[in-house]
Amino acid sequence: MMDDDYMKLALKLAARGRGYASPNPMVGAVIVKNNRIIGEGYHTCCGENHAEVNAIENATENVAGSTLYVTLEPCCHHGKTPPCTDKIIAHKIARVVIGATDSNPLVSCRGISCLQEAGIAVATGVLEKESRDLNEVFFHFMEKGRPFVTVKYAQTLDGRIATSTGRSQWISSPASLKFAHRLRAEHDAILVGSNTVLADNPTLTVRHVRGRNPVRIILDSGLITPTDANVMQNLSEAPTLIITTKDSADPRFQALSSAGATMITVAADGHGHVNLTSLLPLLAQRKISSVLIEGGAQVITSAFQNGLVDRLVVVTAPKIIGRGIEAVGDLGIRDLAQARIFSIRKILKKGPDVIMDARPARPGPAVRP
Repeated sequence: MMDDDYMKLALKLAARGRGYASPNPMVGAVIVKNNRIIGEGYHTCCGENHAEVNAIENATENVAGSTLYVTLEPCCHHGKTPPCTDKIIAHKIARVVIGATDSNPLVSCRGISCLQEAGIAVATGVLEKESRDLNEVFFHFMEKGRPFVTVKYAQTLDGRIATSTGRSQWISSPASLKFAHRLRAEHDAILVGSNTVLADNPTLTVRHVRGRNPVRIILDSGLITPTDANVMQNLSEAPTLIITTKDSADPRFQALSSAGATMITVAADGHGHVNLTSLLPLLAQRKISSVLIEGGAQVITSAFQNGLVDRLVVVTAPKIIGRGIEAVGDLGIRDLAQARIFSIRKILKKGPDVIMDARPARPGPAVRP
């Protein structure tokens, strides 16, 4: 096997931490000695051992003189766990092959230097793109200083997310619903507007699949969320943040706070709504590295207007309802050359539905007939 092959295995191991490692990155490690794999590990959960440590501790024989394959540069600082570089050096590993360097300023290239200074041979950039793609949320969070934002919605073939009366349950199939709950489990937080809370009374927790509950975030500039809404239940298992433009002098602010919600006041945008651009850095301070926006149309439109959409997941059900509510409102686009362009990463089929998973793309030259 070559370096690429061992790194592919490390990437598969890393992916097992999806939904649990955050806000840490998903990392996998493989130890090879005399062309044999003698140790494997991955980062199972934030606060637990890192992948390198698990691989060393799981090794079936002495790792001295071996090669360590790791998807991300080993840490060299004291965080919730000791530096991985110390463990690697102490166990006399001879060579370390790294997928991608760490964007965390506490680590970036310092881990590599630490290993090299100890006489360990280091190779970098092995399957670097795949390593960065796996941890797109982590790299975005470290490099841009704000959470990675996913917008997800379910629509009909004619592009409606609800009927003209606001009914949206259920546009998509049970299979798509299970997919949506897995998506929730992979994000640190889930965000909706207060109108969605009033219309659907959602729980916004993870069901149908195994996984942790995201932090629930409600944009509520007017403080209309009922204190007995589902998002105000089970707060010990799924904390709720209510983001408003009101201050603590408002009686509703106090009522929701007394009911257990964490209240955050943010400046209003030009329409009197919560300013999403101002909110995201505040969420980053709370170590929220990814946010899943599930609605409604006003919130989704605001995310697009402010250029905050990093991933778009659209579930399309084979249904036609005619007049209804669109997912995205007016973006001020009057010419197709101004259209927001996305690059489709995946197309999935869940039950009768089709799911498109895309990322923003740089617009190319206009194509004329």
